[in-house]
Amino acid sequence: MRPPVAALRLRLGATIVAGLLVVAAAAAWIAPYDPTTQVLAENLAPPTAAHLLGQDKLGRDILARIVYGTRVSLAVGVVTVLVSLGIGAAIGALAGFAGGWVDEIVMRAIDVLLAFPGLLLAIALTGILGPSLRNVVIALCLIGWTGYARLARSEVVRLREREFVEAARALGVPERRILVRHVAPLLATPMLVQATFGMAAAIVAEASLSFLGLGAQPPTPSWGAMLNDGRAFVLVAPHLTVFPGLAIFVTVLGLTFLGDGLRDRLDVRRPTEL
Repeated sequence: MRPPVAALRLRLGATIVAGLLVVAAAAAWIAPYDPTTQVLAENLAPPTAAHLLGQDKLGRDILARIVYGTRVSLAVGVVTVLVSLGIGAAIGALAGFAGGWVDEIVMRAIDVLLAFPGLLLAIALTGILGPSLRNVVIALCLIGWTGYARLARSEVVRLREREFVEAARALGVPERRILVRHVAPLLATPMLVQATFGMAAAIVAEASLSFLGLGAQPPTPSWGAMLNDGRAFVLVAPHLTVFPGLAIFVTVLGLTFLGDGLRDRLDVRRPTEL
């Protein structure tokens, strides 16, 4: 009997993500060369047995730079998601549980932030703070918490009227304890699913900002910066853009499959617009 599509997506996504984590952790052993070593005499060299994915305009090994770039992308994605999730979940849960004017102020503030295109706001913030990976993470966190806050708020609004919450109130349990001990743990599942999609979005955003020169600075290997370096040679050396592009595609595909599979396996509703 063939396994359902949801199970296949979950397995494929988990396999891709696990493979990326292994590559990032073992980059020093997997990469065939130092990612910053330049061999100018071999610049723009196509894939060969010695350099499986070819070399860039400075003669650096593309495979080594993609392997080390995995560390950069995953690090930005993980840190951004953890910080955004922590801030967003706390603010959204408090707003949803308190209700009234607190909920109104928080939601209107979120609406203001969501009125601006996320990437454009990240570009503006990174431009103000200065180009660096640290500032990319700060910019992505400043705009990324809103999605988690909306999800947490919608879930808490749904849960605060449930029977177990009413029973805890009837027993005299303090409101803060009800939120922390009884409601907050139930947010873990939808937040986990949201985090997988959020990580994919953060990786794409980091690649976009690095492509524009606002993210990782030379000689730090970044998939977005590699795309920018190779766009001028797309006709004479297409491998400079094809392989970094494939790395981004496979990573986002794996995280999307993982999120879809988890959502179906854990029976998590899609976030509602409240």
